[in-house]
Amino acid sequence: MPMFKAPFNGYSVKFSPFYESRLAVATAQNFGILGNGRIHVLELAPGAPGVTESVAYDTADAVYDVCWSESHDSVLVAAIGDGSVKIYDTALPPPSNPIRSFQEHAREVHSVDYNPTRRDSFLTSSWDDTVKLWAMDRPASIRTFKEHAYCVYQATWNPKHGDVFASASGDCTLRIWDVREPGSTMIIPAHDFELLSCDWNKYDDCILATSSVDKTIKVWDVRSYRVPLAVLNGHGYAVKKVKFSPHRRNLIASCSYDMTVCLWDYMVEDALVGRYDHHTEFAVGIDMSVLVEGLMASTGWDELVYVWQQGMDPRAS
Repeated sequence: MPMFKAPFNGYSVKFSPFYESRLAVATAQNFGILGNGRIHVLELAPGAPGVTESVAYDTADAVYDVCWSESHDSVLVAAIGDGSVKIYDTALPPPSNPIRSFQEHAREVHSVDYNPTRRDSFLTSSWDDTVKLWAMDRPASIRTFKEHAYCVYQATWNPKHGDVFASASGDCTLRIWDVREPGSTMIIPAHDFELLSCDWNKYDDCILATSSVDKTIKVWDVRSYRVPLAVLNGHGYAVKKVKFSPHRRNLIASCSYDMTVCLWDYMVEDALVGRYDHHTEFAVGIDMSVLVEGLMASTGWDELVYVWQQGMDPRAS
Protein backbone atom coordinates (compact mmCIF):
# COMPACT_ATOMS: atom_id res chain seq x y z
CA MET A 1 0.00 0.00 0.00
CA PRO A 2 1.21 3.58 -0.63
CA MET A 3 3.38 5.19 2.04
CA PHE A 4 5.10 8.59 2.27
CA LYS A 5 7.90 9.60 4.61
CA ALA A 6 7.76 13.24 5.70
CA PRO A 7 10.70 15.11 7.27
CA PHE A 8 8.51 16.25 10.18
CA ASN A 9 5.94 14.62 12.46
CA GLY A 10 2.50 14.11 10.91
CA TYR A 11 -0.54 15.82 12.43
CA SER A 12 -3.38 15.68 9.93
CA VAL A 13 -4.21 14.09 6.58
CA LYS A 14 -7.13 14.97 4.27
CA PHE A 15 -8.30 13.52 0.96
CA SER A 16 -9.29 15.94 -1.77
CA PRO A 17 -13.06 16.11 -2.36
CA PHE A 18 -12.34 16.57 -6.10
CA TYR A 19 -9.54 14.12 -6.99
CA GLU A 20 -9.40 10.45 -6.02
CA SER A 21 -5.61 10.43 -5.97
CA ARG A 22 -4.84 13.66 -4.10
CA LEU A 23 -4.38 14.30 -0.40
CA ALA A 24 -2.84 16.95 1.84
CA VAL A 25 -0.78 16.38 4.98
CA ALA A 26 -0.05 18.78 7.84
CA THR A 27 3.26 18.26 9.64
CA ALA A 28 5.24 19.85 12.46
CA GLN A 29 8.87 19.78 13.50
CA ASN A 30 9.82 18.43 16.94
CA PHE A 31 6.36 16.91 17.54
CA GLY A 32 4.74 20.33 17.16
CA ILE A 33 6.30 21.69 20.33
CA LEU A 34 8.88 24.00 18.75
CA GLY A 35 10.00 24.62 15.18
CA ASN A 36 8.74 24.84 11.64
CA GLY A 37 5.92 23.15 9.77
CA ARG A 38 5.32 21.85 6.29
CA ILE A 39 2.25 21.10 4.19
CA HIS A 40 2.62 18.28 1.67
CA VAL A 41 0.30 17.76 -1.28
CA LEU A 42 0.57 14.12 -2.35
CA GLU A 43 -0.58 12.17 -5.39
CA LEU A 44 -1.28 8.46 -5.47
CA ALA A 45 0.46 6.97 -8.50
CA PRO A 46 -2.12 5.31 -10.79
CA GLY A 47 -1.65 1.55 -10.98
CA ALA A 48 1.34 1.65 -8.63
CA PRO A 49 1.80 1.46 -4.88
CA GLY A 50 3.72 4.73 -4.57
CA VAL A 51 2.94 8.22 -3.35
CA THR A 52 4.58 11.24 -4.95
CA GLU A 53 4.79 14.76 -3.60
CA SER A 54 3.44 17.31 -6.07
CA VAL A 55 4.20 20.38 -3.95
CA ALA A 56 5.17 21.34 -0.39
CA TYR A 57 4.81 24.59 1.54
CA ASP A 58 7.06 25.50 4.45
CA THR A 59 5.73 27.45 7.42
CA ALA A 60 7.50 29.23 10.26
CA ASP A 61 5.48 27.30 12.84
CA ALA A 62 3.81 23.90 13.24
CA VAL A 63 0.90 22.97 10.97
CA TYR A 64 -1.75 21.20 13.06
CA ASP A 65 -4.52 20.74 10.51
CA VAL A 66 -5.36 21.25 6.86
CA CYS A 67 -8.57 21.06 4.82
CA TRP A 68 -9.47 21.34 1.16
CA SER A 69 -11.81 24.00 -0.18
CA GLU A 70 -15.18 22.60 -1.21
CA SER A 71 -15.52 25.19 -3.99
CA HIS A 72 -12.03 25.39 -5.58
CA ASP A 73 -10.24 22.13 -6.35
CA SER A 74 -6.75 23.60 -5.94
CA VAL A 75 -7.26 25.56 -2.70
CA LEU A 76 -6.50 24.39 0.82
CA VAL A 77 -6.60 26.01 4.27
CA ALA A 78 -4.04 25.41 7.02
CA ALA A 79 -4.18 25.81 10.81
CA ILE A 80 -0.83 27.12 12.06
CA GLY A 81 0.77 27.04 15.49
CA ASP A 82 1.52 30.78 15.50
CA GLY A 83 -2.21 31.56 15.55
CA SER A 84 -2.45 32.22 11.82
CA VAL A 85 -4.72 30.69 9.20
CA LYS A 86 -3.16 30.41 5.75
CA ILE A 87 -4.71 29.80 2.32
CA TYR A 88 -2.77 28.03 -0.43
CA ASP A 89 -3.56 27.59 -4.12
CA THR A 90 -1.76 24.58 -5.57
CA ALA A 91 -2.48 25.84 -9.11
CA LEU A 92 -0.13 28.79 -8.52
CA PRO A 93 3.67 28.58 -8.33
CA PRO A 94 4.97 27.95 -4.78
CA PRO A 95 6.46 31.47 -4.41
CA SER A 96 2.95 32.92 -4.88
CA ASN A 97 1.76 31.08 -1.78
CA PRO A 98 0.21 31.50 0.66
CA ILE A 99 -2.34 33.62 -1.15
CA ARG A 100 -3.93 34.75 2.12
CA SER A 101 -2.93 34.80 5.78
CA PHE A 102 -5.26 35.67 8.64
CA GLN A 103 -3.82 36.50 12.05
CA GLU A 104 -6.56 36.73 14.66
CA HIS A 105 -6.30 33.77 17.01
CA ALA A 106 -4.25 34.51 20.14
CA ARG A 107 -2.86 30.97 20.36
CA GLU A 108 -2.30 27.87 18.22
CA VAL A 109 -4.96 27.12 15.60
CA HIS A 110 -5.73 23.44 16.04
CA SER A 111 -8.43 22.60 13.49
CA VAL A 112 -9.91 23.88 10.25
CA ASP A 113 -13.08 22.68 8.50
CA TYR A 114 -14.64 23.84 5.23
CA ASN A 115 -18.41 24.16 4.96
CA PRO A 116 -19.52 21.15 2.84
CA THR A 117 -22.99 22.46 1.99
CA ARG A 118 -22.59 26.22 1.62
CA ARG A 119 -19.04 25.85 0.29
CA ASP A 120 -18.39 29.53 0.99
CA SER A 121 -16.95 29.53 4.50
CA PHE A 122 -14.78 27.62 6.96
CA LEU A 123 -14.25 27.24 10.70
CA THR A 124 -11.11 27.35 12.78
CA SER A 125 -10.73 26.29 16.40
CA SER A 126 -7.91 27.34 18.68
CA TRP A 127 -6.14 26.89 21.97
CA ASP A 128 -7.34 30.44 22.73
CA ASP A 129 -10.70 28.75 23.60
CA THR A 130 -12.52 30.18 20.56
CA VAL A 131 -13.99 29.12 17.23
CA LYS A 132 -13.94 31.55 14.32
CA LEU A 133 -16.03 31.69 11.15
CA TRP A 134 -14.30 32.86 7.95
CA ALA A 135 -15.03 33.46 4.29
CA MET A 136 -12.39 33.45 1.56
CA ASP A 137 -13.32 36.91 0.30
CA ARG A 138 -13.44 38.63 3.70
CA PRO A 139 -10.38 40.40 5.13
CA ALA A 140 -11.26 39.37 8.69
CA SER A 141 -13.27 36.67 10.45
CA ILE A 142 -17.04 36.97 10.25
CA ARG A 143 -17.67 35.94 13.83
CA THR A 144 -15.97 34.57 16.95
CA PHE A 145 -17.67 31.97 19.14
CA LYS A 146 -16.38 32.17 22.70
CA GLU A 147 -18.06 30.00 25.32
CA HIS A 148 -15.60 27.20 25.90
CA ALA A 149 -13.45 27.45 29.03
CA TYR A 150 -10.43 25.68 27.56
CA CYS A 151 -8.76 24.77 24.24
CA VAL A 152 -11.14 23.98 21.39
CA TYR A 153 -9.49 21.03 19.70
CA GLN A 154 -11.96 20.66 16.85
CA ALA A 155 -14.92 22.39 15.22
CA THR A 156 -16.79 20.64 12.43
CA TRP A 157 -19.75 21.52 10.22
CA ASN A 158 -22.97 19.56 10.12
CA PRO A 159 -23.03 17.66 6.78
CA LYS A 160 -26.55 18.82 5.86
CA HIS A 161 -27.19 22.12 7.65
CA GLY A 162 -24.93 24.91 6.46
CA ASP A 163 -25.47 27.02 9.60
CA VAL A 164 -24.83 24.32 12.21
CA PHE A 165 -21.53 23.09 13.62
CA ALA A 166 -20.17 21.26 16.66
CA SER A 167 -17.11 21.98 18.79
CA ALA A 168 -15.09 19.68 21.05
CA SER A 169 -13.11 21.20 23.90
CA GLY A 170 -10.71 20.43 26.69
CA ASP A 171 -13.40 21.75 29.03
CA CYS A 172 -15.05 18.30 28.62
CA THR A 173 -18.04 19.62 26.68
CA LEU A 174 -19.39 19.18 23.19
CA ARG A 175 -21.28 22.26 22.01
CA ILE A 176 -23.69 22.62 19.12
CA TRP A 177 -23.91 26.01 17.43
CA ASP A 178 -26.11 27.70 14.86
CA VAL A 179 -24.40 30.72 13.32
CA ARG A 180 -27.76 32.51 13.22
CA GLU A 181 -28.04 32.30 17.02
CA PRO A 182 -26.18 34.46 19.57
CA GLY A 183 -24.83 31.52 21.58
CA SER A 184 -24.51 27.77 21.51
CA THR A 185 -27.81 25.93 21.17
CA MET A 186 -26.76 22.83 23.09
CA ILE A 187 -24.12 21.88 25.65
CA ILE A 188 -23.37 18.19 26.13
CA PRO A 189 -21.09 17.20 29.05
CA ALA A 190 -19.75 14.42 26.89
CA HIS A 191 -16.77 13.02 28.85
CA ASP A 192 -15.18 13.42 32.26
CA PHE A 193 -11.87 14.24 30.60
CA GLU A 194 -10.79 16.45 27.71
CA LEU A 195 -12.57 16.04 24.37
CA LEU A 196 -10.05 15.88 21.55
CA SER A 197 -12.27 15.41 18.50
CA CYS A 198 -15.83 15.26 17.16
CA ASP A 199 -17.52 14.36 13.90
CA TRP A 200 -21.03 14.20 12.46
CA ASN A 201 -22.64 11.13 10.95
CA LYS A 202 -22.90 11.76 7.20
CA TYR A 203 -26.25 9.95 6.96
CA ASP A 204 -28.01 11.15 10.10
CA ASP A 205 -27.44 14.82 10.86
CA CYS A 206 -28.52 14.39 14.48
CA ILE A 207 -25.77 11.92 15.38
CA LEU A 208 -22.21 12.79 16.40
CA ALA A 209 -19.19 11.00 17.76
CA THR A 210 -16.72 12.38 20.30
CA SER A 211 -13.30 11.13 21.35
CA SER A 212 -11.49 11.82 24.57
CA VAL A 213 -8.45 11.52 26.78
CA ASP A 214 -10.49 8.91 28.67
CA LYS A 215 -9.65 6.41 25.83
CA THR A 216 -13.28 6.15 24.68
CA ILE A 217 -15.41 7.19 21.74
CA LYS A 218 -19.01 8.11 22.45
CA VAL A 219 -21.85 8.39 19.95
CA TRP A 220 -24.56 10.96 20.65
CA ASP A 221 -28.03 11.77 19.33
CA VAL A 222 -28.75 15.48 19.80
CA ARG A 223 -32.47 14.73 20.05
CA SER A 224 -31.83 12.80 23.27
CA TYR A 225 -28.36 13.35 24.64
CA ARG A 226 -28.64 12.46 28.34
CA VAL A 227 -27.14 9.06 27.62
CA PRO A 228 -24.85 8.24 24.67
CA LEU A 229 -26.09 5.86 21.99
CA ALA A 230 -22.84 3.93 22.28
CA VAL A 231 -19.57 3.95 24.20
CA LEU A 232 -16.70 2.40 22.26
CA ASN A 233 -13.87 0.93 24.32
CA GLY A 234 -10.71 -0.56 22.88
CA HIS A 235 -8.02 2.09 22.63
CA GLY A 236 -5.28 1.98 25.24
CA TYR A 237 -4.62 5.72 25.37
CA ALA A 238 -6.30 9.01 24.47
CA VAL A 239 -8.26 8.95 21.19
CA LYS A 240 -6.94 11.83 19.07
CA LYS A 241 -9.35 11.80 16.12
CA VAL A 242 -12.69 10.28 15.25
CA LYS A 243 -14.23 10.20 11.78
CA PHE A 244 -17.53 8.88 10.42
CA SER A 245 -17.40 7.00 7.13
CA PRO A 246 -18.77 8.92 4.14
CA HIS A 247 -20.01 5.62 2.67
CA ARG A 248 -21.34 3.51 5.55
CA ARG A 249 -23.77 4.86 8.12
CA ASN A 250 -22.54 2.76 11.05
CA LEU A 251 -18.77 2.93 10.46
CA ILE A 252 -16.39 5.10 12.49
CA ALA A 253 -12.60 5.37 12.17
CA SER A 254 -10.35 6.54 15.01
CA CYS A 255 -6.68 7.02 15.77
CA SER A 256 -4.98 7.14 19.11
CA TYR A 257 -1.88 7.80 21.15
CA ASP A 258 -1.77 4.01 21.52
CA MET A 259 -0.36 4.11 17.93
CA THR A 260 -3.34 2.28 16.39
CA VAL A 261 -6.09 3.10 13.92
CA CYS A 262 -9.41 1.42 14.68
CA LEU A 263 -12.65 0.83 12.79
CA TRP A 264 -15.94 0.55 14.65
CA ASP A 265 -19.53 -0.39 13.87
CA TYR A 266 -21.27 1.49 16.64
CA MET A 267 -24.59 -0.28 16.00
CA VAL A 268 -23.42 -3.76 17.00
CA GLU A 269 -22.37 -5.20 20.36
CA ASP A 270 -18.82 -6.14 19.34
CA ALA A 271 -18.21 -2.68 17.90
CA LEU A 272 -14.49 -3.00 17.13
CA VAL A 273 -14.34 -4.39 13.57
CA GLY A 274 -10.75 -3.54 12.64
CA ARG A 275 -7.46 -2.55 14.21
CA TYR A 276 -4.34 -1.39 12.37
CA ASP A 277 -1.03 -1.13 14.19
CA HIS A 278 1.16 0.17 11.35
CA HIS A 279 2.35 3.33 13.12
CA THR A 280 5.32 3.23 15.50
CA GLU A 281 4.51 6.54 17.22
CA PHE A 282 1.30 8.36 18.19
CA ALA A 283 -1.32 8.06 15.42
CA VAL A 284 -2.88 11.53 15.26
CA GLY A 285 -4.40 12.01 11.80
CA ILE A 286 -7.07 9.94 10.04
CA ASP A 287 -9.29 10.41 7.01
CA MET A 288 -11.59 8.40 4.74
CA SER A 289 -11.97 9.21 1.05
CA VAL A 290 -15.32 10.61 -0.06
CA LEU A 291 -14.65 9.49 -3.63
CA VAL A 292 -13.30 5.95 -3.16
CA GLU A 293 -15.19 3.69 -0.77
CA GLY A 294 -12.95 2.02 1.80
CA LEU A 295 -9.87 4.14 1.01
CA MET A 296 -8.23 5.36 4.21
CA ALA A 297 -5.23 7.48 5.17
CA SER A 298 -3.42 8.04 8.45
CA THR A 299 -0.42 9.93 9.72
CA GLY A 300 1.48 10.05 12.97
CA TRP A 301 4.49 11.22 14.90
CA ASP A 302 6.59 8.55 13.15
CA GLU A 303 6.65 10.97 10.15
CA LEU A 304 4.80 8.44 7.99
CA VAL A 305 1.65 8.78 5.89
CA TYR A 306 -0.14 5.57 4.93
CA VAL A 307 -2.90 5.17 2.33
CA TRP A 308 -4.68 1.82 2.18
CA GLN A 309 -7.89 0.03 1.40
CA GLN A 310 -9.99 -1.01 4.36
CA GLY A 311 -9.29 -4.62 5.25
CA MET A 312 -5.77 -4.57 3.76
CA ASP A 313 -2.50 -4.27 5.65
CA PRO A 314 -1.30 -0.64 5.34
CA ARG A 315 2.31 -1.86 5.30
CA ALA A 316 1.84 -4.38 2.47
CA SER A 317 3.68 -3.37 -0.68
